[in-house]
Amino acid sequence: MGSDQAHIPVLIDKILQTCAPVSGTWLDGTFGAGGYTRALLDAGADKVIGVDRDPLAFEMAAGWIAGYGDRIEMVEGVFGRMDEYAEGLDGVVLDLGVSSMQLDLAERGFSFQKDGPLDMRMSQSGPTAADIVNNAAEADIADILFQYGEERASRRIARAIVKARAEAPIETTLHLSEIVSSCLPRQKPGQAHPATRSFQALRIAVNDEYGELFRGLMAAERALKPGGLLAVVTFHSIEDRMVKRFMQARAGKSQTVNRYAPEIERETPAFEILTRKAVGPDQDEVDRNPRSRSAKLRVARRTDAPAGDVNEKQIGMPMTGGRR
Repeated sequence: MGSDQAHIPVLIDKILQTCAPVSGTWLDGTFGAGGYTRALLDAGADKVIGVDRDPLAFEMAAGWIAGYGDRIEMVEGVFGRMDEYAEGLDGVVLDLGVSSMQLDLAERGFSFQKDGPLDMRMSQSGPTAADIVNNAAEADIADILFQYGEERASRRIARAIVKARAEAPIETTLHLSEIVSSCLPRQKPGQAHPATRSFQALRIAVNDEYGELFRGLMAAERALKPGGLLAVVTFHSIEDRMVKRFMQARAGKSQTVNRYAPEIERETPAFEILTRKAVGPDQDEVDRNPRSRSAKLRVARRTDAPAGDVNEKQIGMPMTGGRR
């Protein structure tokens, strides 16, 4: 895997500070390389349930997990179903960034800078990114790039993808990266790679990441006991918006859209928001771990109110054509 930097859990100090004292049973819904799980156990958690959809996470943990004995329970699955794996949790932590172990392996197809098969599946099963770019309609590809990647040149890129696949299937990451880059201005020093947004959008579509986040937030509400903590680390504005609006809605802080509308009877708040604003990394953390630069943390505490519900539009979840 290379540098230990790849395994530094982002904003972990801020999580531990906001959630102190750490105790009881926690669920790490994005286990990855196990950084959050180990930090929670070392900080005082009695047990952590580590959930990940990627089988590679469990293979990588084999060398160190035995040292924690029965304090770690591993579950291969998705955090959107966490309430099926556990209940009465003292805490839930979710790190929504793509795992370094996935980016580092060219054969997983996540990176536009390493040549590999155009895959991007976290679970290593189901349709791949290649299936989308080679089979989806031009309008659907453009929709994915715009809604999930906020790519303003989405139509131009989708048109170029369809033109290129008519000549030969698009099967590798570098082939797709070249197609996307040809549609955009040349990269300037300090700017993100031209393919960044498109690769992000395809990865999100392949893994249904926004749908999984939506389901995961509601599952956390059901799984946490009164006083339990929900800590979520996001890496881009759409995810942060979804988490912010979910917490606001379930804390009874959503604003009324129409002041002339009849007053709606509000539910008893299911959460108390602990972070008034999103918490970002300090400069020292950014220097140690550049991946943390765009990270934002939000934390809320579960009340004793019954679990409720929200809908996708309420929390600003992006929708593509087939899901509107």
